[in-house]
Amino acid sequence: MQLFKENQIKIYNSLTGQKEIFKPINDSHVGMYVCGPTVYSNVHLGNVRTFMSFDMVFRYLKHLGYKVRYVRNITDAGHLENDADAGEDKITKKARLEQIEPMEVVQRYTVDFHNILNTFNFLPPSIEPTATGHIIEQIELINTIINNGFAYEVNGSVYFDVHKFDETNEYGKLSKRKLEDLIHNTRELDGQSDKKNPQDFALWKKAEPQHIMRWPSPWSDGFPGWHLECTAMSTKYLGEQFDIHGGGMDLKFPHHECEIAQNEAAKGKSPVNYWMHANMLELNGQRMSKTTGNTINPGELLSGDNDKMSKAYAPGVIRFFMAQSSYRSVLDLTDDGLLASEKGFNRLMDAIHVLDSLKASKTSSIDINAWKQSCYNAMNDDFNSPILIANLFEGVKYINQIKEGTETLNTEDLSLLKQTINAFVFDVLGLENATKTEAGTDKLSSAVDILIKLRQDARANKDFALSDKIRDELAEAGIQLKDGKDGTTFSLS
Repeated sequence: MQLFKENQIKIYNSLTGQKEIFKPINDSHVGMYVCGPTVYSNVHLGNVRTFMSFDMVFRYLKHLGYKVRYVRNITDAGHLENDADAGEDKITKKARLEQIEPMEVVQRYTVDFHNILNTFNFLPPSIEPTATGHIIEQIELINTIINNGFAYEVNGSVYFDVHKFDETNEYGKLSKRKLEDLIHNTRELDGQSDKKNPQDFALWKKAEPQHIMRWPSPWSDGFPGWHLECTAMSTKYLGEQFDIHGGGMDLKFPHHECEIAQNEAAKGKSPVNYWMHANMLELNGQRMSKTTGNTINPGELLSGDNDKMSKAYAPGVIRFFMAQSSYRSVLDLTDDGLLASEKGFNRLMDAIHVLDSLKASKTSSIDINAWKQSCYNAMNDDFNSPILIANLFEGVKYINQIKEGTETLNTEDLSLLKQTINAFVFDVLGLENATKTEAGTDKLSSAVDILIKLRQDARANKDFALSDKIRDELAEAGIQLKDGKDGTTFSLS
């Protein structure tokens, strides 16, 4: 179903600093590139938040009926420490410290990356290219940039001439930085003597004798620059111009700025129509940092094996927590926030469980079409997941009102309510139904049903002490009993 024909999306474009109506280059097709991880360590939660944001964008575009080619790369070479042009490759350093081959490092942490994303129910990208798999394309791109007069070779390394480029183009237009300001704020550093100017960045680096990861090129045995990789891979699979380029806010400068410059220098055109940047994730009101100890990784958050949170949290709860904030907002990860999200997540799942048992009436007292459109309006407004979730809880209210008999829906409207809730909760937000995914749920239900029966017997025998004890101890175990006119039900709190 081509829902995109009736849903006009507005995207906040980092390049222009405003929301713009989304018009794909090819009517029903979307090309989207997102900068993937450098696989030298376990994926951190900030990365998970970024990739989760674009997983949601991917999901919504697919839901609307677009044919989406989503490319997310793996950086497995060329990314030097501190995002610099000199120093040690992050992967090579890890290999040296652990005394293993660099590609063992790559394999180990690529597997970890995929496992974590699978745990959080990410859809896989359409294509996941690696930097080492595209060395030839990168060498060809460097040759083109040299031939166009925007790069130069010195002692086996090739650098992009930022000053020459800025004479006819605008370097810094994405990050809103002026070259003269960058010049003023740059100090000379050791090891930069090969460059014409400190602002120039490496397209190819000659490998030192001890550098393991190296490939032959017209200039030297060496390795590509980090910025070059994404330019080569994005344009190979999406064309010289494509629709959406995403990544974390920390990549806007210099990484994405350099991508634009490389592309314009090679192809003479701006590569991307809509630049999207996900904002940062904080922990307890402060920047995450390994040096200060203010950090937590996904595995620790999922297992509860940490000193930052009071308990372990399920993947769906964490995903729900992240969706409650706009992708463009700084998100503060706190125990209180996760506890609140857990309650909201369980309320939502409980309502969906109830929804399956609701009976239709002859008439409708709720305008479900208007409510459905409000859900689409939220996502059409720059993928506003917090407003979508607020609308979904309006749907939860409807479900409870229908259950209690204060509102009614006819067969058609009840079906539309079910379709819409399921589409946005599971297909778009990517949440998984706890009742379907938690191991042993059926056995848990049976056990709780037995306790509910024992409690009912105790109340019938006027043994209120036992009745209260069953209720209170279940509550301590995170199982809430609710007495209603149709009997006693339970929910996980």
